[in-house]
Amino acid sequence: MIRINQLKLKSEEVHEAKRRGTPGLRELLKTRAAAVLRVPRESILGLDICRESLDARKKPDLFYSYTLELYLEREDKLLQKLRARQGKRGKPGAEPFINMGGVQIASAEPTVYRFPQSGSQELQHPIVIVGTGPAGLFCGYFLALHGYCPILLERGKCVEEREQDVKLFWETGVLEPNSNVQFGEGGAGTFSDGKLNTLVKDKNGRNRAVLQAFVDCGAKEEILYEAKPHLGTDVLCRVVRRMREKILEQGGQVRFESQVTDVDIRDGSVRGVEINHENYLPCEQLVLAVGHSARDTFEMLFQKQIPMEAKSFAVGFRVEHPQELINRSQYGMADAGAFGAAAYKLTAQAEDGRGVYSFCMCPGGYVVNASSERGRLAINGMSYSGRNGKNANSAVIVAVTPEDYGSEDALAGVEFQKKLEERAFLLAKGKIPMQRYGVFKACVEQGKTQEELFPVIEVDTGMVLEDNANYEVFPEHKGAGAWADLSGLLPYACSRAFVQGMERFGRQIQGFNRPDVILSGVESRTSSPVRIHRDETLQSRVRGLYPCGEGAGYAGGITSAAMDGLLVAERLASVYAPQKME
Repeated sequence: MIRINQLKLKSEEVHEAKRRGTPGLRELLKTRAAAVLRVPRESILGLDICRESLDARKKPDLFYSYTLELYLEREDKLLQKLRARQGKRGKPGAEPFINMGGVQIASAEPTVYRFPQSGSQELQHPIVIVGTGPAGLFCGYFLALHGYCPILLERGKCVEEREQDVKLFWETGVLEPNSNVQFGEGGAGTFSDGKLNTLVKDKNGRNRAVLQAFVDCGAKEEILYEAKPHLGTDVLCRVVRRMREKILEQGGQVRFESQVTDVDIRDGSVRGVEINHENYLPCEQLVLAVGHSARDTFEMLFQKQIPMEAKSFAVGFRVEHPQELINRSQYGMADAGAFGAAAYKLTAQAEDGRGVYSFCMCPGGYVVNASSERGRLAINGMSYSGRNGKNANSAVIVAVTPEDYGSEDALAGVEFQKKLEERAFLLAKGKIPMQRYGVFKACVEQGKTQEELFPVIEVDTGMVLEDNANYEVFPEHKGAGAWADLSGLLPYACSRAFVQGMERFGRQIQGFNRPDVILSGVESRTSSPVRIHRDETLQSRVRGLYPCGEGAGYAGGITSAAMDGLLVAERLASVYAPQKME
């Protein structure tokens, strides 16, 4: 196989090819690759697109850069010929790559994902998986495909019913505690942008296997090679449903409205689980993929002395900008056109050393009420697949550590979250509290409340009436919002770090820190505040208990959680033999 890196094409010709779909793009790339290699087009027997990224360094002249894998006859001879043309001698692979006009060419071996061969130990009962977020769903999906018949337990509802409950909550404020943006089939990531990029290294091909599973269940093929793949909430809901259907087709079970309320542990090993405080299900292999918001489950496990610890996470606000502002900064043009709404990723360090960074950026998206507990309010961001909303939003968050929690208790981070969410709920009586950045900044920098500094704030827009600034940003929310004073919501050190980060980001993206930017709070569910310990076998000290995914502290996003679920599935399959279960 020959790999080509940094093959650049003008954006206009790529967009024209894409109008004919992925086959049109492949034909264009095949033609260009043949020209680079100086071989007949027909000699390329196969072509895989590994990666597509946008090069915007010379905006508004934008280019796409590709990494390709090609299959040709007599590849070694071709590489020798190219090396000779470049003035280098030696065997293929003697140099890292051949540089042909900025395009890098090298011999390579494909990374092929292989699910492990089945083990020999017999299962007494089906493997039980708690939670159907990405970790639990992918663990169950791959086990089911390889002859196991897992039982997936989900405290919430199926994604079709969950969508209706979420819609009702946004329209009326009536919360269903077990069926909302956090709980239900698909997990918290279902109601987000459906971002599938990850920083996890993929030397074993798990990332590709996860993306291929999404494609097999109805996602677009482009996610296999896009640098920043996304599905959108609307598409992700359909994909999640199809994954469940495939698990059922293979003999697995998915039981909704089935919350695990206790774990039966005897002689240091799992023996079964209690469901909804009344039903008992025996099992010896229990995958714990509960997600980052299962606070009652964390409490139950803590009481049972399952080893765990508080971990760092981050808190902050959603920030909304006009999408055109972000497009102009990233592309050099306000109208994104065929490029799609632009995204960004920003990091800074505050004066006290705290990290400040953007998180879960949603181009053309909405700020959503993501609460899961009565009397507490948390928010998130989401986009539909078209990313065609007026605003761009992302969380701008500040790192917090166990030192900030005021306790060494393993659940101290959970309590820290709860207090923030209770204050956020009270600020706007259960609606999403919002504030203009200019007002927030002044309050934080002067150490005064909004009422003290700005006694007259326009009720419907949050504007300072005597301000001559041009206010152009207006909220795009799912769930009711109300203007409030956010300046005292976070610990002062976090608010100060937030302002310092926003000011630095304003030097990277012009207008990022403009006074009419809208802040909404509180962004508190960025990752799990708990890590449940596991060893090299992926088990807790309690044998047969496998902490997994984001809630257990081993992932951060849809793809990394799915990869961790796949890793646990591999571990179980390598030990136990497939067995059809009743």
